[in-house]
Amino acid sequence: MNERAKERWRKFKANKRGYYAFIVFCFVFVFVCAADFVANDKPLIVRYDGQWYFPIFQEYPETTFGGTFKTATDYTDPYVQKKINEKGFFVMPLIPYSYDTINYRLKTPAPCPPSAENWLGTDDLGRDVLTRLIYGMRYSLIFGLILTTVSSLIGVFAGAVQGYFGGKIDLFAQRFLEIWGSLPQLFVLIIVSSIIAPGFWSLLFVLLLFSWTALVPVVRAEFLRARNFDYVKAAYALGVPDFVIIFKHVFPNAMVATLTYLPFILSGAVVSLTALDFLGFGLPPGSPSLGDLVRQGKENLQAPWLAASAFVALAFLLTVLVFIGEAVRDAFDPRKNK
Repeated sequence: MNERAKERWRKFKANKRGYYAFIVFCFVFVFVCAADFVANDKPLIVRYDGQWYFPIFQEYPETTFGGTFKTATDYTDPYVQKKINEKGFFVMPLIPYSYDTINYRLKTPAPCPPSAENWLGTDDLGRDVLTRLIYGMRYSLIFGLILTTVSSLIGVFAGAVQGYFGGKIDLFAQRFLEIWGSLPQLFVLIIVSSIIAPGFWSLLFVLLLFSWTALVPVVRAEFLRARNFDYVKAAYALGVPDFVIIFKHVFPNAMVATLTYLPFILSGAVVSLTALDFLGFGLPPGSPSLGDLVRQGKENLQAPWLAASAFVALAFLLTVLVFIGEAVRDAFDPRKNK
C-alpha cells in the first residue's frame, strides 16, 4: 500500500467501534456463507462399506446405503441411519437441519419454544428458526452486496457523465432523476414484484431500478468541482480522450465520497429485501429470509422467540454496517488527523 492508503487504514483502525464491527462482519459473512456445512440435514461425510461419500456435494439414492428406494436419501430417517451405521458411520453438521427441514419429532404443536433440539425454537411449520436465520442472513448479505455493487457502478457512471460533460446532458439527466425520484418507490416495487415471478435475480432487478440513483448526486457534484481543475483542463488541451480523463484523472477524487456511502447503501438493500419479504412480494414462498421470519413473528404473537430472533438479527446486522460506514467516513475525511 502507498502512504495515503496506509494513512486511511490507520484512521479506519483508530475508530475502534467501526474496526471491530468490520472484523465481526467479516466473521459473520464467512460463517453464513458456509451455512451448508454448519446447518444441514445431510451428513458432511459418510463412510459406508469401505467407500467415502459426500452428500453435501452430491445426492445418492437410498439403495447406495442398503435402503429400498432409488430416490434421494433422507438422512434423517432412522432406518437409513441404522443401515449406514451397520457398515460404517456418518458425521452430521453442528445443526442437523436445513432451512426447509421440517422436524416431525416435535413434542408440542408448532411453533415450539427454544429447546436443546431447536436452540431458537421452530416456526409455525416446524422448521428450525436458527437455521432459517443463518440462511436468511446469507441471502440478505449476498443480495445486498450484489445490489450495492451493481447499483454503485451504474450510479457512478451516470453521475460521472453528468458532472463531466454538463450542459444539456446534465440538464436532461437531472430532470429525469427528479421525475424518477418522485415516483412512489414502494408501490412501484410492489406492482412490479407482483407482475414478475418472484426470484432472487428478478427481485434484484426490481430493486436495482431505484437503488442506482443513490450515488448519482454525490458523484455528479465531485465531477462538477473537479472538471475545472488545472490538471483536468491540461489533459483535455493535450487531446486526452474524455473517458480517460473521467476514469483516470477525475474518478479517484469521487471515490472518496463514493466509498463512504457504500455501507449505508448495503444496509438499505438489506432493509428493502426484508420489507418486501415481510409484505409477501420478495423471495419465493419457503425461501429463508429475515422478512419471512418477521412476518411469522407478527402472525404468531404467542411465540415471541420468532419476532425476537428476527429483531436481534436485523438490529445486529444494521448496527454493524452503520459502524463500518462511520469508520470508512472517518478514514477518508481529511479533517481527521488522529
